[in-house]
Amino acid sequence: MNRTPYAWLLRLITPLLLIYLAGRALLDRRYRDRWWQRFGFVPRASEPPIWVHAVSVGESLAAVPLVQALRARYPEHPILMTTVTPTGAEVVQQRLKGLVRHVYAPYDLPFAVRRFLKRNRPLLGIVMETEVWPNLYHAAACLRVPMALVNARLSDRSSKGYRRFIKLIGPALRDLALIAAQSEDDAARFRALGAGNVYVTGNLKFDLPDQSESFVQGRALRRAWGGRQVWVFGSTHEGEEALALDVLDGLRTRFPDLLLVLVPRHPQRFEAVAALIEARGLSFVRHGRKEVPQSHHAVLLGDTLGELSGFYAAADVVTVGGSFVPVGGHNVLEPAALGKPVSFGPYMHNFREIRAKLLAADAGIEVPDAQALQRRLQDWLAQPQAAQAVGANGMAVVDANRGALAWTLKLLPFPDRG
Repeated sequence: MNRTPYAWLLRLITPLLLIYLAGRALLDRRYRDRWWQRFGFVPRASEPPIWVHAVSVGESLAAVPLVQALRARYPEHPILMTTVTPTGAEVVQQRLKGLVRHVYAPYDLPFAVRRFLKRNRPLLGIVMETEVWPNLYHAAACLRVPMALVNARLSDRSSKGYRRFIKLIGPALRDLALIAAQSEDDAARFRALGAGNVYVTGNLKFDLPDQSESFVQGRALRRAWGGRQVWVFGSTHEGEEALALDVLDGLRTRFPDLLLVLVPRHPQRFEAVAALIEARGLSFVRHGRKEVPQSHHAVLLGDTLGELSGFYAAADVVTVGGSFVPVGGHNVLEPAALGKPVSFGPYMHNFREIRAKLLAADAGIEVPDAQALQRRLQDWLAQPQAAQAVGANGMAVVDANRGALAWTLKLLPFPDRG
């Protein structure tokens, strides 16, 4: 399939996209918000912006230091940021409020992407990580909008899938003015698909923003919680909350004052997780209701957005979710950068390089199941100095691998760079 039949296929299924969007809106009211923007009906820009696109939460968080650097380097240009998911939009509003204008990204429909680009006329488009949109990239090339895929990664599995549609994917990648890959392996996979202008810049996730505010929040939370030992299990998915509560049962036989801070990845699951904790007969409070855990509370449900970093800073030990179910993991660098000993499960295929670096430096631990997780957490809680040493190793790994942001900024095909 080349781009022409692909474009016609998307035109034909546009009614199905509307049905899909309506279905999502029934399950999650936030999908009703600005739904027309997904078809390119966005406000016209008063002047051409720098455009940064991030699909959801993880990509939006990775984009934060890049956006801040772009604002500092090009203060005369507005920044437009797009996401696909409402959770991504909420991260943008919380982390970048006042720095960017947010709209939802258009579907890769020919008429939608052309409308979006003509209404904004961005000076430069920056797409985070793995998004390949043939119609968007083609329209941008026709309108002479340089596009860059940054912090780019491509797994073996995705590469094999793309190879089946090489006549569609190859030209789309060649429409890009820059691909800034996370690693040599990622770069090689992009080149094998026919991409040009591929450079290895490293992983932007190592270039975390300043952590001072998180440390302040963490100290305040620990005081409010009475100085108890704290285990934070962040970014959990379905199945991981039950695992966490099983592990908590075992840990509290030895550490009866231990507080579990449980933070589901998706807000639409907050109520289900609350019901699960209640069904287990555990005493808990909800952070979203501004409830403060007392000595008899076993669990604090982190049912808010944008506060996970503060929770991590308040922790003695951290576990990162999306890794005990086949999701692919979530960013373990955020707790590592805060000096916390971090544990994760066996499903870390979206973070292979980061996983390898942490394990090689004794800066974290991978465990296969709940029993192994309980043993590791028990060791760390009983030996806080050993746990702190692991956390210090994590901070060192993050510091040693910074630099992707500087390389990316240097390579961006900005029109006024001369």
